[in-house]
Amino acid sequence: MKTKLYYIFLGLAIILFISNCNTPKKISNSEIKEEPVVIKNDSLEYEIIILDIGFNQYLNTIAQPVGYYTQAYLENRNRFLVPIWNSRVSDPTRFNPNIYQNIIDYNANINYGYDVNYKLFNYFQFAQRKYRMTLR
Repeated sequence: MKTKLYYIFLGLAIILFISNCNTPKKISNSEIKEEPVVIKNDSLEYEIIILDIGFNQYLNTIAQPVGYYTQAYLENRNRFLVPIWNSRVSDPTRFNPNIYQNIIDYNANINYGYDVNYKLFNYFQFAQRKYRMTLR
């Protein structure tokens, strides 16, 4: 019995060794250094820094590409989503303060530009997926 087990483990080890030699190494999420995402408009001196792990990957793999949405669409969505987010920040007894940490100072009358609106909108999409919540 011990001999059979030994050969089974030896066989598995050889298979694993061969498969590791033939396949390229995959990089796990823990090996990728997550850089903060900076949302800013220099002319307006407006800046948001997002440190949420996984947001970079979301922007690069899941989010619709830049240009997919119009700026008007993104502005309309952000006008709707920012007040919901801010109300949750203001109510830490009902909503997780580890998720809703900072008020977003977003004025619908200011043109922040496409990049700011795109990344802000996609952060809301990312947060809803990651934290399994709905901003309504």
